[in-house]
Amino acid sequence: MNRELILLRTFAFTAVIGIVFLTASAFKTDGHEKFTEIDVERINIVEKDGTVKMIITNVEKFPNGEDKINGNPTNKTRKKRSGMLFFNEDGIECGGFIYDGQKNKNGHSSGLSLTYDQYNGDQVMQLLTQDYKKGDKRVVASGLYFNDRPSKESQIKTGEIMAELNQIKDPEAAQKKYKEYEQQGLIGGAPRMMLGKTKDEHNGLFLFDSKGQPRDRFCVDKNNEAKLDFLDDEGNVTASFPEKKKK
Repeated sequence: MNRELILLRTFAFTAVIGIVFLTASAFKTDGHEKFTEIDVERINIVEKDGTVKMIITNVEKFPNGEDKINGNPTNKTRKKRSGMLFFNEDGIECGGFIYDGQKNKNGHSSGLSLTYDQYNGDQVMQLLTQDYKKGDKRVVASGLYFNDRPSKESQIKTGEIMAELNQIKDPEAAQKKYKEYEQQGLIGGAPRMMLGKTKDEHNGLFLFDSKGQPRDRFCVDKNNEAKLDFLDDEGNVTASFPEKKKK
């Protein structure tokens, strides 16, 4: 009996040592692993201290709602999409890449957006493409946009303000409150420049004033006519080159 007990103990000890050896051998000491192919629903790229710097995700794992990244809340109203989110050294979201596309009752709807955010704010640069069916017509618009953002905005404060505004049932009261926050430099913003193709098939450079109103456009229209237009703050053309020929 003693002899059998000794043999069993020896076997158990040897087996444990073998398992430890095999486990250690499975992971290289330099931490580098090579994969030919991998299927994954989400990847979090992190620093050594655990700070998330990038998220690559499918639709289901896209962070929103009650999710927190680096201790910061995420946009509760943001639609889930597949793509990537970027975070800066302070752990704050600073941009992303998203895309989608599917058939619907009108035909189809798809899009792509690559953005870069103002520090602790919303996007100041965006590469955007939209492609959808409207009736029998297919509408495609693509452009590179540059935007102004409020000087005092922060992502957490913006979320709090929008939640507050959503609770105001009176549209006029909500608009008044929005204007108050806008004057404080907490929310708002406006497009200032777009280079690309519009929904009405104008290809060119489009400039906007500080209120987001179009003021200048240099483009080739859908009739292949090149023109330079200047507009007032109400969108009326005040001057054009070349001038329109009188009939």
